[in-house]
Amino acid sequence: MTALAAVPSDDGVDSTYAWTRLAVSCVITTIGGVGLWSVVVVLPTVETAFGVARAGASLPYATLMLGFAAGGILMGRLADRRGITVPLALGAVALGLGYILAAMATSLWQFMLVHGVFIGLLGSSATFGPMIADVSRWFLRHRGMAVSIVACGSYFAGALWPPVIQYFVDGWGWRATHVGIGVFCLITILPLSLLLRRPSPDTGSANAARGLRDPRASGLSPRALQGLLIVAGLSCCLAMAMPQVHIVALCTELGYGAAAGVQMLSLMLAAGIVSRLAFGVLADRIGPLPTLLISSGLQMLSLLLFLPFDGLAPLYLVSALFGLAQGGIVPTYAMVVRAYFPAAEAGARIGLVISATLVGMAIGGWMSGAIFDMYFSYGPAFVNGALWNLLNVMIALYLLWRLGAGRVAATA
Repeated sequence: MTALAAVPSDDGVDSTYAWTRLAVSCVITTIGGVGLWSVVVVLPTVETAFGVARAGASLPYATLMLGFAAGGILMGRLADRRGITVPLALGAVALGLGYILAAMATSLWQFMLVHGVFIGLLGSSATFGPMIADVSRWFLRHRGMAVSIVACGSYFAGALWPPVIQYFVDGWGWRATHVGIGVFCLITILPLSLLLRRPSPDTGSANAARGLRDPRASGLSPRALQGLLIVAGLSCCLAMAMPQVHIVALCTELGYGAAAGVQMLSLMLAAGIVSRLAFGVLADRIGPLPTLLISSGLQMLSLLLFLPFDGLAPLYLVSALFGLAQGGIVPTYAMVVRAYFPAAEAGARIGLVISATLVGMAIGGWMSGAIFDMYFSYGPAFVNGALWNLLNVMIALYLLWRLGAGRVAATA
């Protein structure tokens, strides 16, 4: 029986097809992730095109993130009911139409509306949270690794899209570039989504219970667990936003220039890819909750390391350490959801937690700037981030105490 259990089941869980599906999903997530980065790249160009100040030019990013957060919940529910192909097809059309409409915008409010509704709410949101939930249904023994790989799509997008967009903006202008992005998303995501039409193997009454644990057995209601995960997602990203959003400004403030800050940000993202993969493997071995505790604790430590070091070389090192620490946090939430909630609810529940992390990033970025304006120093902002991070550590400790490690069994 043990030997038979180690072989991937006929329904596709942990099968060769599941790994192929994971590869396709990662490509889709990387392409759809353009929505998170294009508006950042063209910010100076848009500022000039619409004749607005830097604060006004930053508004499309704010509306995009709000739309992305709300869309994660909406698209997650749609994926639970209709399968992943439907929200992906909708997202591909929305991205195509959204970027073409953005290219035609004649005012800032039109540009903002398009980014909030078409690119954020209906577009890129379909290619992240719902994809993580879908991939989690196809894996049991290697769920941590699989979820981490598809979650890396946003980091891959951050590494690949900005230089490509900048190249075409310089050569063809931002409007033509937006049209090109829209057409590319439409002709790639739509056909790739058709490769994912096969129904999930983890939705039947027998399959859905595999590896599933009931939190009520430990005296914790499903609603309480969901609420704690939402607070955890909010608090960890309130902390995470401090260096990710303000590292360029920090380097400028210290006299090292914006270029050094951009390099540190790229180093964070590259280290984050390594981190997500490594913590995915760790979660498969020791469970998602211990992995969350370790990753969150290391993120808090690396945040505090920004306080005593302000030299250029130490900042590069601490930035790399921060990336190696933080990459493992967000994917573990999806693993916890899949360990304690039915597969049929995965899209909506994971979407809620992912949306909380996005709201945390948005609030954390603003809050850190407000604290800097108050004290004319980023030191208090780093302390503020560490305190929010401490809340995340406490939640992880509490859940680990109440629920245990939650390691998924290797056999059905």
